[in-house]
Amino acid sequence: MPQYKQFPLPDTAEGLTEAEILTWHVKPGDTVTVNQIIVEIETAKAAVELPCPWAGVVTELLVEPGQTVEVGVPIITIDTDPGGAAAPVAPAPAAAEANGTSSGKIGEEMPGGRIATLVGYGPKSGTAKRRARKDTPAPAAPAAAVVAPPAPAPVAAPAAPAPVQAPGGYVPLAKPPVRKLAKDLGVDLYALTGSGPDGVITREDVESAVAAPAAPSALSFVDNGTRERRVPIKGVRKATAQAMVDSAFTAPHVTEFLTVDVTPMMELRAKLKNAPEFRGVKLTPLAFCAKAVILAARRTPDVNATWDSAANEIVYKDYVHLGIAAATPRGLVVPKVRDADRMSLKELAVALDELATVARDGKTAPADMMNGTITITNVGVFGVDTGTPILNPGESAILALGAIRDMPWVVDGEIKIRKICQLALSFDHRVVDGQQGSQFLADVGALLAEPGIAMTY
Repeated sequence: MPQYKQFPLPDTAEGLTEAEILTWHVKPGDTVTVNQIIVEIETAKAAVELPCPWAGVVTELLVEPGQTVEVGVPIITIDTDPGGAAAPVAPAPAAAEANGTSSGKIGEEMPGGRIATLVGYGPKSGTAKRRARKDTPAPAAPAAAVVAPPAPAPVAAPAAPAPVQAPGGYVPLAKPPVRKLAKDLGVDLYALTGSGPDGVITREDVESAVAAPAAPSALSFVDNGTRERRVPIKGVRKATAQAMVDSAFTAPHVTEFLTVDVTPMMELRAKLKNAPEFRGVKLTPLAFCAKAVILAARRTPDVNATWDSAANEIVYKDYVHLGIAAATPRGLVVPKVRDADRMSLKELAVALDELATVARDGKTAPADMMNGTITITNVGVFGVDTGTPILNPGESAILALGAIRDMPWVVDGEIKIRKICQLALSFDHRVVDGQQGSQFLADVGALLAEPGIAMTY
């Protein structure tokens, strides 16, 4: 007999609580195999493809593209035994441990009752739980709910399944054609009450919602023209806004500025671009700035530290995971160059170029945007001189690199045209004192003004 399983939205990155469904790669009636990509979702920072944990036939897509769902909410129903005899959901934990056959494949039960849920993500507990928030108990949701087939009805039409309860509410019950109609007409299924059997939303419910005039709010001005458009706050924009608010109202920010003559750096860059070992390497001013930040952090380790309020400690890092703020079509993301302090100038240049390419394509993995130690934001690429950057949560310093311009500058008592750049450093005054912040910014400026100083570090 059929075995219906519902696949809940998994936690694809540490701390994920919700994601938006971007694109389904399957439809009801399709046959799927284990590890087949079935859907693309957008988390707070990246687009992620999810594989199917079971083989079988897709019976229903529970969430429409464009909808945001919480972790643990079922998103698809799959018949894992179409037209066949009932089969066990997974091998018994004891048997798996006894014969040592657990391999961590999608849908396979691991020793101790753990079930692998994602390729490259590792085994996950058999009972999925939404990540706990502060002062809030974490509600539990089944990792693989087996839905019993509907009982035969006296009429030809099968009985509709009961609503699926989820951490954020229930998934609206509607057949795929009705879901498509609602999407085309811009109707939110979550706002409707179904008039069909067991609360199923019908085509008439959707059409009635369109026909009903919306009551204007007495407190708002209604513009019937097309001079406004409203975009839901979700995905990258929602995550960025929350992170910036948390940072601005948690860490006391201080910003200092420095104007630097970077003519020697630009001359060195021109020489290195013609060197055989740098041939084919995209050597940008950002690479020099990154190297300067890493070297300066050795003399002022406070800028690479973290304030741990829970433990009442300052955590000093003996490594540099350098964050680079990148503007992408999905919004601002900050991927990290891991262990940047171990890289040469050439290795940094290559890593920065690869990082920017992946970020622009929206393919940066969520794990690659976590656990940074210090960040650079290159506002100069937009022709901006400088700004007052806001710290990334968990970090103590961020440096803004401004545009490099030809400007008059006093050299040996004479005015000459030089390559001038402005730097801005924001730091957490709980961790970094004014003297330490000033020393770090001065060191970065000195390394850019005279790269040969790096020989003394």
